[in-house]
Amino acid sequence: MKAASISELKKELELLPAQTVLELAIRITKYKKENKELLTYLLFEANDEADYIKNIKEEISLQFNEINKSNLHYVKKSLRKILRYASKYIKYSGNKQTEIEVLIFYCSSMRNSGIKIRSSQTIQNIYERQLVKIQKAITYLHEDIQYDYNKQLPGLKNY
Repeated sequence: MKAASISELKKELELLPAQTVLELAIRITKYKKENKELLTYLLFEANDEADYIKNIKEEISLQFNEINKSNLHYVKKSLRKILRYASKYIKYSGNKQTEIEVLIFYCSSMRNSGIKIRSSQTIQNIYERQLVKIQKAITYLHEDIQYDYNKQLPGLKNY
């Protein structure tokens, strides 16, 4: 079965009554946890982006505190897990400013956690990739906001 395009789905949904669209949305959320999380964000958290960012940062902080630093392998796995978590919630928002805030917090938490970033090429690559993502996301913002975020970047680049 071939999936329909977004525009085809949008046209079809516009023709359906509101009750049918509601039933379809509920049915979609039953199949994947990610769909339910996205709908939760859209319904309850999208109107207060600052609180949403604060909640993500709190969870990231908790996860950084639980990292097993006894072995580099565990550190790498933990860093990737935390990054997957952050990326998922960044994707739900779709807001570049949220992406920048969360990634800057991730990088600063990584630096402040006591992990030696230069101890492993993989860890160093994870860190540097996030810096590149931050720089790319900054280019999509207004010039005044770009200036504010660009002032924070040199502190992150010196690891």
